[in-house]
Amino acid sequence: MNPSITSPDRVRAPARDVRGLPKAQLHLHLTGAMRPATLVELAARHGIDVPPPLPESAGTWADFQSRYDAARAAIRTPDDVRRVITEAAADDAADGCAWLELQVDPTSYAPVFGGLRPALEAVLAGAAAAPIPVGVLVASSWTRSPSHALTLARLAVSYADAGVVGFGLSNDERSGVVADFTPAFRVASEAGLLGAPHSGFYTGADHVRACVELLGASRIGHGTAATSDSAVLELLASRGVTMEICPTSYPPFGVHSLSSVPVRAFLSAGVPVALATDDPLLFGVGLAGQYLIARESLGLSDQALATLAADGIRGSAAPADLKARLLSQVDTWAATPTP
Repeated sequence: MNPSITSPDRVRAPARDVRGLPKAQLHLHLTGAMRPATLVELAARHGIDVPPPLPESAGTWADFQSRYDAARAAIRTPDDVRRVITEAAADDAADGCAWLELQVDPTSYAPVFGGLRPALEAVLAGAAAAPIPVGVLVASSWTRSPSHALTLARLAVSYADAGVVGFGLSNDERSGVVADFTPAFRVASEAGLLGAPHSGFYTGADHVRACVELLGASRIGHGTAATSDSAVLELLASRGVTMEICPTSYPPFGVHSLSSVPVRAFLSAGVPVALATDDPLLFGVGLAGQYLIARESLGLSDQALATLAADGIRGSAAPADLKARLLSQVDTWAATPTP
């Protein structure tokens, strides 16, 4: 048995405050990071309708995307971007986060910001103003062309010394062919940027494998389908690929219930797992809440939660000295007697 996974009896012992557990947030989208009250205020200011909540269950990707697009339309100025990022970072910091990675597709904001570069620079300025360190992942979309992804990879590389730490692919992974995006990820990798595509949400384990083998992904956004294939789990474990698992993202689409998110399967296979929030604006749960779900719905012990936090820190693009300090603090949290 993996020592990180303990029996239900031990889980029922007095528990530590998960907010005190040092964490890294590795999967958070710019628009989805917005506070609901901020969305209401910005939408009123810019004359935009506030999107309705997501269906509680059996929703579709179109349900999500339409609401996300409507919320994104409320972000129209550099001040709006700065506010969203600084508030999101403050919320994560209150939940114990000491390193945040924010994912953004500048294409979506370019029309109102005057181009890809002004849009990305607004995000980087907001990141620099945040109360905790923030790295930025530039993401293209599975729904856009490989040539567009290459354009964004080159854009990301040009800001590698200004706060960009990675390159990814977001949106519905059923919309693209993995091999077609190899040139974009090669450009990013050669510049030292980490690769973090979305995969294995709607697609199968073979898609996750292709993202690792063809794109050189060091992290996978979601990727829960990988647990259906032991060979893919072995690949992920052998390469130390970190899975960015966002528990509250799955029930609205019928992908998993909260109690069936396969965190235990990954941990048992030796695959690193980082808990994250994805889009708290739409899914309604912050970073500490994801850890509470892991404890209460998945039955993980505090030692297992510490393993998840450490996996997230190791899988991040945080500076080495910050990683070392945070990992030491995780050990301290785990060793502190429970109340």
